[in-house]
Order: sequence, then C-alpha cells, then structure tokens
Amino acid sequence: MSQPNSLVTTAELAGMLGEPSLRVYDCTTYLEPTPAGSDAPYLVVPGRKTFETGHIPGADFLDLQGEFSDTATPLRFMMPAVAQLEAAFGRHGLDAGKTIVLYSLGTMMWATRFWWMLRSLGVAARVLDGGFDKWTAEARPVETGAPRGHPAATFKASPRAGLFVDKAAVLAKLEDPATVIVNALGPQFHRGLEPSRYGRPGRIPGSRNVPAATLVRAADKTLTTAADAEAKFAGQGITCDKTVICYCGGGISATIDLFMLAQLGYDKLTLYDASMGEWARDVALPIETD
Repeated sequence: MSQPNSLVTTAELAGMLGEPSLRVYDCTTYLEPTPAGSDAPYLVVPGRKTFETGHIPGADFLDLQGEFSDTATPLRFMMPAVAQLEAAFGRHGLDAGKTIVLYSLGTMMWATRFWWMLRSLGVAARVLDGGFDKWTAEARPVETGAPRGHPAATFKASPRAGLFVDKAAVLAKLEDPATVIVNALGPQFHRGLEPSRYGRPGRIPGSRNVPAATLVRAADKTLTTAADAEAKFAGQGITCDKTVICYCGGGISATIDLFMLAQLGYDKLTLYDASMGEWARDVALPIETD
C-alpha cells in the first residue's frame, strides 16, 4: 500500500478550505526539558496554546500523548489499542470517508506520525508540506481561539499488520540481509559521539543513518525533492527490495523517513515504535558506537 500522493501543498489546501468533507488537524506537540532529578528524557506539552494563538481555518487539534498514545507505559507516544484510536478519532469527526489533512508547527514530524498511525489503521491521510510555518509565511488566512471541533463520526479501522514492531522483532532482524534498519537521529547521536537523553549513547548495531532533518529544507520546512531523498537512501544501501525498519528516539522523527520512503514507492516499511527510548535503556540489548 504505497501512498505516493500523501503530500498536499499550501496552495492546494487553500483551495480546499470550506469543502464539507475536509478535515484539517493540527498535530503539534512540544518536547521541553525535564526538572532536575527527573529520569524522563523530556516533558511532553501538547501544542494547544499555539493552536489557540493561530491555526488554519476550520482546523481541529489532536493531542498525541493525551488522547492517541498508550498511557500505561512510561514510554511516550506508544501506539495504543485500536479501540482507543477508533474512539478518539471518532470524537474528532474523522473517518475514512473524509479528506484528511494533517499539519504541525515547527516540524512536520508530528503530522507524519499521525499519518503513519492512520496508515496502519487502513485510513489514507495527507500531510501539509511545510506545515503551519509555510502557511503563515505566505500570509494565508488564520483563525484564533479554541478548536470548534467537528460532529462525531464512526471511525472504523482496518488494521494492517507489521507497520509497528517491538524490540524482539528488531533483534531478530539484526543479521537479516533482506532487512535494513534506519536511524533517523542526527549523525552525532547515531555515532554515539554525544550523550543521549534516552540512555546509552550509540545505535542499534548495523543500522544506517538517514537523519530526518536532512530530508527537510531548513528555509521553508518543506520536504526535499524525491531525487534528493532517493539519493540519500540509496547512499546508505536502502533499496526497495528490502524490508526497512525505521527508528529514532521516540518513534516520531522516524516517520519523516517513512513518509519519504512511501512517497518514493517503498512498501515494505515498518516503525520500531519504542525506538531508542527503550533500546538504549535495556542493557540486555546490544548497542554500537564509533
């Protein structure tokens, strides 16, 4: 199930505003420093305040950790049970019959995380290229205030197996020549040259490095070209005949890599959901540094 048309431009979205079937969602979350003495890697703060300061007209707000993650684990942003997601998405008026556009502020990774979650539930969505940053830079219309929401919908998932994997599945694939494991964190963290807020520095052994940040243009926060992305992946030995397992710190920025790979037509894609938030802290798991 490749989704090569999952990207929408600001101009395209501007032309869609007001359509009855359109559902636009702000997915922004912020990671803030923890208080002294805390062993958590960061504090999770939903982007509701910045949403109320300004958002795309008609947009609703989705709280990733608060409504759409498993809260029974100390790990953040873990994929919850399907029933929880069906109920939460339904409350926000989302279902497979709607035109779904996701965006975030500061970085597209929060929108691509929701895109990946919906993809795993069998629902197609689109991500706004450049997010709210590009929208406001172009002086497009903005609303303020709390979300007005949408009428509740019946969200029925058609879950797809294999889009999320755990540490046991990753461990089993370390020596598999048909699988390539991709780290979306920056090169300094991949190489273990800087301390990690997740635990032990380093990477999953044998993993390749395609930082999510290198797939986004710094100037306007839009995704890089398909040709540039293809070259970056190919340079790390990532080819469409292989199963690709992506990871990062908490299963968020890796979805930018997954989004780009899907746009390039790769379809054997999966996410190690717990990522280094789990792997780096589990001393029974191997880790590699330069």
